[in-house]
Amino acid sequence: MIITRSPLRISLGGGGTDLPSYYREHEGFLVAAAIDKYVYITLHQTFVQELIVKYSKLERVASVDQLEHPIIREAMKSLHVGAPNLEITSMADIPGGTGLGSSGSFTTGLLRALHALKKNIIHPAELAEQACDIELNKLGEPIGKQDQYIAAIGGITAFTFRKDGRVEYRPCKISEETLFNLEDNLLLFFTGYSRSASAILKDQNDKSKKNDQAMLDNLHFTKELGYKSLETLERGDLGEFARLMDVHWQRKKARSSGMSNAHINEWYDHAMANGALGGKLIGAGGGGFLMFYAGDKTRLRHAMREKGLTEVRFRFDFEGTKVVTQN
Repeated sequence: MIITRSPLRISLGGGGTDLPSYYREHEGFLVAAAIDKYVYITLHQTFVQELIVKYSKLERVASVDQLEHPIIREAMKSLHVGAPNLEITSMADIPGGTGLGSSGSFTTGLLRALHALKKNIIHPAELAEQACDIELNKLGEPIGKQDQYIAAIGGITAFTFRKDGRVEYRPCKISEETLFNLEDNLLLFFTGYSRSASAILKDQNDKSKKNDQAMLDNLHFTKELGYKSLETLERGDLGEFARLMDVHWQRKKARSSGMSNAHINEWYDHAMANGALGGKLIGAGGGGFLMFYAGDKTRLRHAMREKGLTEVRFRFDFEGTKVVTQN
């Protein structure tokens, strides 16, 4: 039995500049944080000559090529794992399609489990790159590299996406006091909507490829916000960080008509009038989680409960994708 655990993530600045359609021409930059909400993969060798895969569906097939789940199929093929006597199960603390990078976390967790099965030692950056290769290259998803890298590496990390596809990263130099304040005052609320990140990001991807000037200007500005957000975190100015979150959200809404809706806008405005200093929707947009930096946590929590939104409390994860059981 092998069990791996891979963290979900929140974006803290610069999100959207990690898509190849942007960084191949202009380079991308963002800050992301792994959180203690996880995707779990269990891998178990059985005595039955079939491959059993359990996720939101149940698949029982004779060979890897027959699998419907695209990520599991491509991951097993890429690592040449063809044994039919395997059972693979996935579970998650938070449902998919909610903006916390669950697909990237799933892929790194699955690959880590398959490497453990083959007794391979793999560096987190290599694990992330293999996950990106499966999702972006083999499956052609119009997504970025943020989710796979932050899931594999963990922590609060600054990423630079080079034109040649290389990803450089470093842990943010945040003081202990700032870190605790950030954890205490960042609040996540579920909107009740889930959506496909690929569908939302396709519009951005297409416009970037066509050199749409409005889209490129938006992403250039977002990248600068990423640099500024890193500066404010490292100097401990969380009030300014919160203000930049709000600027980020206003620009993000302008990127696509599917980014927000009337309910999300109403909840956001209600939060800003009741204790939030800044906030944004996490992930590609269209649903998922609203994240706020609170000036008054009690007032903000009460205001969001009033609107029927559920809070998900979290802490940061500094371990990244890891094997938690192997026997």
